[in-house]
Amino acid sequence: MRPDFSEIKTAKEFNQWYWMKDELIAICKLCGLPYQGGKFTLRDRIMYALDHDGALMPTPKKQKPSSKFDWAKASLTLDTTITDNVSFGPNFRNFMKSQVGDKFSCHSDFMDWVKSHAGSTLKDAVEEWVNLENRKKDPAFKRDIAHHNMLCQYVRDFMEDNPGSKLNQALSCWNKKRMLPMTDGFVVYHTSDLQLS
Repeated sequence: MRPDFSEIKTAKEFNQWYWMKDELIAICKLCGLPYQGGKFTLRDRIMYALDHDGALMPTPKKQKPSSKFDWAKASLTLDTTITDNVSFGPNFRNFMKSQVGDKFSCHSDFMDWVKSHAGSTLKDAVEEWVNLENRKKDPAFKRDIAHHNMLCQYVRDFMEDNPGSKLNQALSCWNKKRMLPMTDGFVVYHTSDLQLS
């Protein structure tokens, strides 16, 4: 079973185990490390400190957007060009609602597309949002789960492999498996996990 953090001396040891974000925050505070950021940022920060006498991991400087376009106040049209400083605030969302209706939702697939398509127009963005929504009409469609969202992926895989199972069964297996050692701290469903419930 997973040891207490105080017993772990190297990044390699630490990386064998799954850690929840609140645990990572507590460890960062204990080690005097910054505790802001995403889960994997915190994990990498702790691992670096373990192998470098508590030193803070160097962080690359973020590239500043080149555009000064004011997404919060500008009058948006279908011809508006997407810039590298695009913002998904109320102004952007209200524009999208004016084009596709109140059903508009600014989900991650759409935001990822917009952020990676600087130079395209908001007309292109509207068309892409419609395309993304049309995928849902396919009964076989499954939305991709982000690589870092292990719990959601585990539950989906469990439920698909065990038709008729209950969510609490999947969560029970998850809670037991996440305390076992694994490759790179990733909890991945396997049929043998049923033995854990």
